[in-house]
Amino acid sequence: MIKKFIEFNLKTITLSFGILSLLTSCSGSQLFENRFTADPSLQNSPQVSTSPSLDPNAVISTQNFPTEIPRYSNATLEEVSPDTTRDRGQSRWSSPDPINLITDFYQKEFQTNDWVITQPLSLDDPNSSLIAKRNNLQVTLTPLVKGQKTEFTLDYQPLDNAGLIIPSPQPSNAVIPNSPVTFNDLDQVAQPLRDYIQDLGELGILTPKNGNNFQANAPITRQEYARWLVAANNQFYATSASKQIRLGNKNTTPAFSDVPPNHPDFPSIQGLAEAGLIPSPLSNDASAVLFRPDAILNRENLIAWKVPLDSRKALPNASMETLKETWGFQDTAKIDPKLWRAIYGDFQNGEQANIRRVFGFTTLFQPKKPVTRGEAAAAIGYFGFQGDGLSARDVLGLKKTTPSN
Repeated sequence: MIKKFIEFNLKTITLSFGILSLLTSCSGSQLFENRFTADPSLQNSPQVSTSPSLDPNAVISTQNFPTEIPRYSNATLEEVSPDTTRDRGQSRWSSPDPINLITDFYQKEFQTNDWVITQPLSLDDPNSSLIAKRNNLQVTLTPLVKGQKTEFTLDYQPLDNAGLIIPSPQPSNAVIPNSPVTFNDLDQVAQPLRDYIQDLGELGILTPKNGNNFQANAPITRQEYARWLVAANNQFYATSASKQIRLGNKNTTPAFSDVPPNHPDFPSIQGLAEAGLIPSPLSNDASAVLFRPDAILNRENLIAWKVPLDSRKALPNASMETLKETWGFQDTAKIDPKLWRAIYGDFQNGEQANIRRVFGFTTLFQPKKPVTRGEAAAAIGYFGFQGDGLSARDVLGLKKTTPSN
């Protein structure tokens, strides 16, 4: 019996040394991947949303999510920005837990893992974000919905040695502004949207997504919409200096910490902030220190940024009851109260209201739903209020009838 016991233990020890030798024979790079190694928990995850409004390649891009960013265990991955890469991206998560439990988890994880919290989260401010930095990486947690279902985004961006966000590179297929573009993939786009896209493409305001394909159903980022919005406004009102948006000067102090002067869309984003058309510290919104240029634009921001350029006057006072009595949206309670005035102002624009032109008849606004490139084009395809305005087709007609010098 003693002999068998000794033989068993010798075999166990031999096997253990064998496994240890196998592990130690791996190279250091195999054992210790860098922070952007694919996270196995996100690969082929059944929790990933396959919403048709998202680029299908976005599901694959979740494999690039940095492993060093903490994960809240009781959260479901809903969607990922289609532009997510190994060093920058955005993801949206949902959880049945209240937001205070989620933010407490992240603040403790950041503090115990040598992250520097540069901006704590204020639950009293619906637009507040939690920002932390470590090893040339910045992570931003932003609550989106508070209620029975909590939603939040996790954005991450690379930092340079000075701690400034490194801007996204210009797309390789970027076209020269104001150069006419003819898109090859509009045959499947609904006619109302198709007309706006064709006309704006001919004006050189829109840019293709891939080759000469517009990809109308792909989501649009906040920075791209800001660029289109400024370009469209300034071209529609090229002969009216009082209606143009002045581009941001790269020698001025940036309105947003994540849009430095070397960012390719700094002139447009800074110009919108300085004109007070988007919330920023310049408009006394201390919580809006981030623009989140790579984040996907949502419906309520699409409307809020555009409506002031339609009415050209102070927005009307509004309440939740005002929106219920006018638009009648079933999900009015989900709209950010700061945007009530813009959405009510849009209602006052009658048939030319952006919500009617872009989304058609609807009893659900879905304020946090991602906006597609086609929908964004429809929004900027017309500027004006209560019948006094210009469409992209009007501007094209004026260009064709006005002799060039």
